[in-house]
Parts: sequence; C-alpha cells; structure tokens
Amino acid sequence: MRLEGLHHVTMITGDARRNVEFYAEVLGLRMVKKTVNFDQPDAYHLYFGDEEGTPGSILTWFEFPGAWRGRAGAGMIHTIELGVASDRALGFWAERLERHGYAPERRGERLRFEDYDGLAFELVVAAGNPPLRADHPEVPAEHAILGVEGARAYAPDPGAPHPLLTDTLGFTDLGGGAYRLDGDERHVTWTYDAAPAERGRMGAGTVHHIAWASRDEDHLAWQRRAQNAGQHVTEVRDRDYFRSIYFREPRGVLFEIATLSPGFAVDEDPGRLGEELRIPAMHAHLRERLERKLTPVENPRARRRQAARA
Repeated sequence: MRLEGLHHVTMITGDARRNVEFYAEVLGLRMVKKTVNFDQPDAYHLYFGDEEGTPGSILTWFEFPGAWRGRAGAGMIHTIELGVASDRALGFWAERLERHGYAPERRGERLRFEDYDGLAFELVVAAGNPPLRADHPEVPAEHAILGVEGARAYAPDPGAPHPLLTDTLGFTDLGGGAYRLDGDERHVTWTYDAAPAERGRMGAGTVHHIAWASRDEDHLAWQRRAQNAGQHVTEVRDRDYFRSIYFREPRGVLFEIATLSPGFAVDEDPGRLGEELRIPAMHAHLRERLERKLTPVENPRARRRQAARA
C-alpha cells in the first residue's frame, strides 16, 4: 500500500473573480469545478487543473471576500512548484507574466512569481511526471503547465527526522529537509525550509492544506495507519468528488488524504466542467440563498464559447 502522489493543494483568496482570471486565463489552467466550501457553504470553492481534472494537477481555493492578506510562517506551505516541459517554456512564462502585470524572477532553472494575493509559485522543468495539461488558446501546448511538481513548507528544524513521513506515509528522505513521494504514475517533492522569525497568519494568499492521493480501496487503511502513528485523524468526509480524512502533521501543516474517485465529472458533462454552480447534496436546500449571495463568477470557456456563436 502506498500513496499515489499529490491529489490537490487548497489555498485562500479574497477575490473569486480575480482568482478565475489569473488561474484560468493568465496561467491557462482549466476551471474544473465551481462549488462551495462543505464546512462554510457561504464561501466559494473553486478548482483548477488539467483537461480531465486529474489528481496531481488540481489547485483549489476557498474564497472569503475581502480577506486580509496572510503570511506564511512555521507550519505553513510557502511555495508551490508547477511543472513545465523545458527551459523555453520558462522563457514563455517570464514574458507572459510580465505582460500581464506580474513580476517573475528567474532563478537558474526556476521561475518564481506571486499571484495577485501574494501566493508564491515556482515553475520548474518537470522531472519525469506524465504531463497533465490544460488547453488554452493563448498558451502553446509545448509551454503549458503540466501539473504540480512539489511544495515547500516552513519548519523550525527542517532537517530533523520525520518518521510520520518516512515510516507511516512512505516518503523517501532525500536529506536536508527534502522528501519525495512516489506513486505508480506520478511523484511529488515535499520540502521543509527554515521558518522565518515572524509568525504565520492565515489569510488571502496562504495555503490551507495539502492533499495526498490514495487508491479508494486503501483509504480506510491510511486512516488506521495515521491513527496508529499517534495522529488525531478525522472521520471520513464525503466531498462529492473524493472522500477525505484530515490530520495535522507534527510540524503543523494540515494534511489530507483523498481518494482518486469518483472525480469531477460525476455531476457534470466532462466537456462542461466548472461551468455551472454545483451545490453539495448536504447543502442543496441552500441553493437559492447561495445563488443570491455569491458573487457571479463565469468560467472563461463558457464565455469564449458564447462569443464564438455570436
């Protein structure tokens, strides 16, 4: 039994419309789901990824309108690494981000940038993972983002042994605070860096949690394994598109283990993912109120389709 790499990473934003504009238009990801937060249904939960909404490509956001900008500190993820195919792709993204008003910084074979909320990313040349690519009319396929390659978190003692990762969850210790998780098809890196002196503050531009992927049939076994390792693990929670358990690892990062199915096409046509507001079954009675309260957000693919018909 082993984890299958990354499932998704979930962040916080203060502006759903800017979120869609940046990730679906500037970065060219596919908006694969427009729904609400299961635990706080008055908040959007927006998902972006590749054409099929494949685990390993998924970035998601809770929107809390007008949220104060947060700051990453100890026990928080501070950078997400996205894959591209080549050094030429890094050049393409440097020009595109600059043209859209962002300020990327080239660091050797990495391109660092922040989104509108200050969330940090690095584009890196993908190292052997199958490409998880979305289609966008302004992004050539050879330069498209290919999925999540890794994430970096702050910790007080980044190089110390971490038996929960290595002995319980099956990560390989690469030394110096770096780890690698290998699934059957994809791998992902996970790195701890020395924490800054300032305490972290959750808010817009910070990461809420990171989710690792589990085969459906192994999910309960992972729950038991984490419990046996001394973790306070939640009950299994049905998130409509996957089932989840949660626990906070010893250095403070909130971990989720999510199943690979049923996937994002369970309640939408695969060709129209993310175009209609989907309300979880448990909150179906709130639909009318939520439709009045939530800021209207349009999937850019639907807008382009309508423009093409005009």
